[in-house]
Amino acid sequence: MILAPAERIKAYTEKGWWGRKNLLQYFEEHVAEMPEHTALVDPLNREELTGSAPERLTYRELQRASQQVAVALANLGIGKDDIVLVQLPNTWELAMLYLAISRVGAVISPVPMQWRLKELEYVARLTDAIAFITIAHFHGVHYVEMGKTLQEKIPQVKHLLSLEDIRKFSQQENDTNVLAGINVDANDVFTICWTSGTEADSKGCPMSHNNWIFQCNMGIQAADIRKGDVQFTAGPLVNMGALGTTFIPWLMLGGTYVLHHPFEPQVFVRQMMMEKVNYTLLVPAVANLLAKHPQADQFDFSSVRSITLGSAPLSLFAVKEFKRRWNIDIGNIWGQNEGTGIVSGPRDVPDMEKRVDHLPQFGKPGSSWASNVDGIETKIVDPATGQELSEVGSVGELAYKGPNVFPGYFRRPDLTAKAFDKDGYFYTGDLFQIREGDYISFFDRKKDIIIRGGYNISAQEVENVLMGHPKVSDVAAVGMADEILGERTCVFVVVKPGESVDMAEIKVFMAEQGVASYKWPERLELLESIPRNPTGKILKTALRKQLKGTGIQASAAPA
Repeated sequence: MILAPAERIKAYTEKGWWGRKNLLQYFEEHVAEMPEHTALVDPLNREELTGSAPERLTYRELQRASQQVAVALANLGIGKDDIVLVQLPNTWELAMLYLAISRVGAVISPVPMQWRLKELEYVARLTDAIAFITIAHFHGVHYVEMGKTLQEKIPQVKHLLSLEDIRKFSQQENDTNVLAGINVDANDVFTICWTSGTEADSKGCPMSHNNWIFQCNMGIQAADIRKGDVQFTAGPLVNMGALGTTFIPWLMLGGTYVLHHPFEPQVFVRQMMMEKVNYTLLVPAVANLLAKHPQADQFDFSSVRSITLGSAPLSLFAVKEFKRRWNIDIGNIWGQNEGTGIVSGPRDVPDMEKRVDHLPQFGKPGSSWASNVDGIETKIVDPATGQELSEVGSVGELAYKGPNVFPGYFRRPDLTAKAFDKDGYFYTGDLFQIREGDYISFFDRKKDIIIRGGYNISAQEVENVLMGHPKVSDVAAVGMADEILGERTCVFVVVKPGESVDMAEIKVFMAEQGVASYKWPERLELLESIPRNPTGKILKTALRKQLKGTGIQASAAPA
């Protein structure tokens, strides 16, 4: 399935940004070079997740399993350009299916474990999926039964396969010659991942082998990931958050890939130390949890060279703590399922404090970076006028163009037309502020700005400041309606065990941090946990509904 226009393929290939080597070929090279090296490691708690013991596979074993599963899929009639929905927790079988499904020329479309029939039915209809692979039951949910209902509603989903079916396929001894005539082009779509869909139907983001390879070459350089590294994913292996930061880099560089899911702090720390992890990506909430953990001094992270934080802006507190405790330089990563990405790593942004909220504006004309980002073009655009902005301090939407960017939303030309301009720039929906020295800073989502009396307040900025409060373990800021000022800021706070906090303390802390008074929260709500989607992003919609339902009124404005 090739979706990129022929002229784009020709141009990017001539410039050397796209090649002819696909991700399967990268993997086969590692099999040839180090067949007995450990390739995949299951979560320590796999037995609790799936009922079977955790496993470790060498490259030879993984190659054999992927080939046998590919043969079984081909024998079922699954082949070129067919779409296969996969809903599995992070196990070696999920990682293997990316190889097996691609090997038969089909396209894997992974979905979060949190999805239910409504979401599955929508994407199955949109994609005309031919198969659904899932687990019998997980955390009290009967997924195979849900799959049977899906088939009743959508008969074109011909094949319903369980995790046990996939395991049986992997142990067979079938002739692999059936795979010999299947051609997989580097411009074929490798995955169709899905936007989080917290406020509307999810959007499919098809990414080709070449899209992924370009994206991850950029990330590998900026985040200092090296050949043979032990890479670790704490996030679900379903989208850019894990695929683009650890899984595809592992396919390209070799080494060992360690799986973890769902997030369990004690298990996570044990795996980090046992497997001697070199690189991982975390969401800031997890980094904050580790930095504030009462036993943090006992964590041996001496093998860790590099960590990047993504999905939300960083807190300076966590960055300083990781450097102080473990001498780990934290990188800042911004990216989307649509293939956009910028990494603020130690090579491009050596200053630790600047790295927290400064991203290199990759693709800005005249800028130069240690990472090779040739091919990327970006601009900051005024949402009101559509004019490109250049003045330091200006805030506008980031428009992004490059060989890593997807060709458009799957079977949604209406959404694609709205997302791209006539010059091929993708409009990200994220606001950035122009900083000195060819840097930009994430400001907020276009739809997540709190506008108080004509002043724009970044909810993320408020959250980052409050994460430094010694009693706070997690926080989310949202705007609440106000008849006079339009909006005021409400913060939802999770306090550390045994602690309490009130609005007076919050205001004193904001003042001590030198934050302008109009940015101070004017309502405090205490929660046991902040609601988040599968990728760790805060579900602001749920919090706004909670505010609306309680009839909360704004407190007096700060001085």
